[in-house]
Amino acid sequence: MFLNKGRNILLLSKTILKSNNRLCSYEKGIILGIETSCDDTGCAIVDTDGNILGEALNSQNLIHLNNGGIIPPIAQDLHRNNIENVVNEAIKAANVSIKDVNAIATTVKPGMPLSLTIGMKYGKHLCRLHNKPFMPIHHMEAHALTARMHDKNIQFPFLVLLISGGHCLIAVAQSTDKFLLLGQSMDDAPGEAFDKVARRMKLKNLPEYSTLSGGQAVELAASKADNPLAYKFTIPLLMYKNCNFSFSGIKNQLQYQLQKEEKQKDVPADGVIPGVYNICAGFQLVVTRHICHRVQRAMEYVFRKNLIPPDKQTLVVSGGAACNNFITKGLNIVCSELGYKIVRPPPKLCTDNGVMIAWNGVERWKEKIGIYTDFEHIDIEKDAIIGESLIEDVENEQISCKWIKLTKLNYPQSKWDDV
Repeated sequence: MFLNKGRNILLLSKTILKSNNRLCSYEKGIILGIETSCDDTGCAIVDTDGNILGEALNSQNLIHLNNGGIIPPIAQDLHRNNIENVVNEAIKAANVSIKDVNAIATTVKPGMPLSLTIGMKYGKHLCRLHNKPFMPIHHMEAHALTARMHDKNIQFPFLVLLISGGHCLIAVAQSTDKFLLLGQSMDDAPGEAFDKVARRMKLKNLPEYSTLSGGQAVELAASKADNPLAYKFTIPLLMYKNCNFSFSGIKNQLQYQLQKEEKQKDVPADGVIPGVYNICAGFQLVVTRHICHRVQRAMEYVFRKNLIPPDKQTLVVSGGAACNNFITKGLNIVCSELGYKIVRPPPKLCTDNGVMIAWNGVERWKEKIGIYTDFEHIDIEKDAIIGESLIEDVENEQISCKWIKLTKLNYPQSKWDDV
């Protein structure tokens, strides 16, 4: 047994698939994936050709929306109550038997411990019951590789940006299980920030937004703005020459302006300020600019270090917040200027789901890595870095950028003097 530096993955030579010649001989395979890292219970069955044979998902969104946020014990209970039905629905939709499945892949890190535990225990239960190998999956690695299921032209290495409710990072994906981390969030994740400001602005009290997630609500409200620069926001970390992210300061800036506006306009406790569309647009814009700045510096670093060949310059964008079309348009502009192809999985595969876990299992099955027949030692991890960190080296390079302007975004051009 040894510890693989930078990835914190335990490899036991006697339990890896390579030690089992019978299993190793398979090239084709069918993988069942289980996802319970946060608040959605997902299961999918995917074959080695990338076909989604069956899938099922139970969303807890409305329950947590009414509770004002995710409450871990409630999320755990909902996973426990739904996981068996979700798995059975996926198997039924796939029109296969569990006997046809070659391995069971399950998210074990990172995520909410109470939620992760349900998926891991159920995945192991299925493995014991049906004598299947177990594949522990890193949630962020799964997000990073999902695009390869839909676009077979994406080859390693490529740049990947993961923006979600729990994570924000940018890395170079060198192979299925090897990543170079260039930057990560120092505080809130972008999706988390969107959820918190949506609650603070009381968007849920407006019927049109009552069933939407925070990110969806802010994006919709922002699309109705007539002056996205009516509220001033400062882009964070401008003086720091790294690729890290920070969203808590932007969130605090919004709260300060919101309190000021509520007091001036005498807005009732459950009311929404008259300028809510503009403040949502301003918030979304500064988040987009901040993300684009960090991505641009990452691209400059990758070029300087020759980490991605010029003919393979691809940016994969995934995670729940990648569903935001405004952010994606901003990234499109940066990619166009710097010669990158941008790829985003279909929106339903950007959010947490069983397909991405099953597909990560497929990638590992093909390469015969991370497949265990003795899996009792495997446990969940609340926090887990992705790959080897180059964050310090990025900062040591002291890369200065001439920021690419985002004037092609769909806001009134007359409002863009400072963008």
